[in-house]
Amino acid sequence: MREQLLQWLSGQNYPNSELVVNLVMISLIVLTTLLLHTLIHYVLFRVLINKLRTSRLLFLNILAEHRLFNNLALTIQGLLLVVQLRIWLPENVWREGFIAVTHIWCLIFALFSVFSLLDTLQTYLFRRNLAQHFPVRGLVQTIKLLASIAIGILLISLILGQSPLILLSGLGAMTAVLMLVFKDPILGLVAGIQLSANRMLNVGDWLEMPKYGADGSVVDIGLTTVKVRNWDNTVTTLPTYALISDSFKNWRAMSESGGRRIKRAVYLDSNSVHFLNAEEIAHLQQSRLLNDYLDKRQQDIREFHQTNHIDHNSYLNGRHLTNLGTFRVYLQQYLHTNRHIRKDMTLMVRQLDASDKGIPLEIYCFTNTVLWGEYEGIQADIFDHIYAVAKEFKLRIYQAPSGYDMRRMGRDD
Repeated sequence: MREQLLQWLSGQNYPNSELVVNLVMISLIVLTTLLLHTLIHYVLFRVLINKLRTSRLLFLNILAEHRLFNNLALTIQGLLLVVQLRIWLPENVWREGFIAVTHIWCLIFALFSVFSLLDTLQTYLFRRNLAQHFPVRGLVQTIKLLASIAIGILLISLILGQSPLILLSGLGAMTAVLMLVFKDPILGLVAGIQLSANRMLNVGDWLEMPKYGADGSVVDIGLTTVKVRNWDNTVTTLPTYALISDSFKNWRAMSESGGRRIKRAVYLDSNSVHFLNAEEIAHLQQSRLLNDYLDKRQQDIREFHQTNHIDHNSYLNGRHLTNLGTFRVYLQQYLHTNRHIRKDMTLMVRQLDASDKGIPLEIYCFTNTVLWGEYEGIQADIFDHIYAVAKEFKLRIYQAPSGYDMRRMGRDD
């Protein structure tokens, strides 16, 4: 077309026919580029985006949220512009300059297209809950970094007019520098793969890492950092590789088990421990939790005394019930009948080593819920009952003397 127009102008003896033809060709290139851009972005894409947003498929909905089609279209428009420049303009310095700028345009929007595609896949995996067991964000950031380096090398080689292989060969001498610059991303990538392969940490897990002040839910696992939303709504950022080099506690197994442990002791005054007399036993037999136990226990004791001819009138001889032992059995039965305590997990009431604070009686069991609020409510109800019922066994809960106690002692004196 260009040659035909040039021949026609030359046949008409038109002055500056070469310049006129070039101006006409440039006008046609600009016109077709603008027309194509308007048709694609303001007509075709409007219809396409509306169709994607109303689709029932989640992936198509997500495609409408990211600029993948826009970036692809701009890349293709750049390639078409290169073709137009080569066909309609004569070979000269100006044409090659326009082509070089257009190539840069294509590379930049090709990189943006890769970013948009990766963001689309990442969003899809997160919304389908497929990214919890895999460091998707870290891998996406790694691919973006590698793609940016590759495009950067191509851009530099295009500007310098040199082959990319020459630049790549020169990178060998800069390996040590690159390793130092990208140390954290490399360590983070390796750590992310190890965390995923060994299922050490997922998004949503309860992470506890006192060294970094982290105690909360994992909200993001990135290439170089892991974000933890603490229970006070602050956010702690950890280096990803620190989760491999240092120790941390993951509470996921507790959540998956469906039971959360109660491990707390109540301290009893050792001076309140004594043998039960007949009157106290009769009082405690009113409890449905202890009635069968006391009947069986007293029968066993009587048979033991008769068999061994033991004078049971003295507590120094034979076997006798204590208020502490009976209290421990009562608590064991109380937990067994509590509908909030799991019976298929460890359940016991045990006595620990006595100390200057008294005799510790520890409750060790698991609730049937892992929700924090419900767990604390169940635990509080159990210990409310323990503190209130201890006096029925003539046991005193240990408490260090307060100023009020001291004033009472002074008045009593």
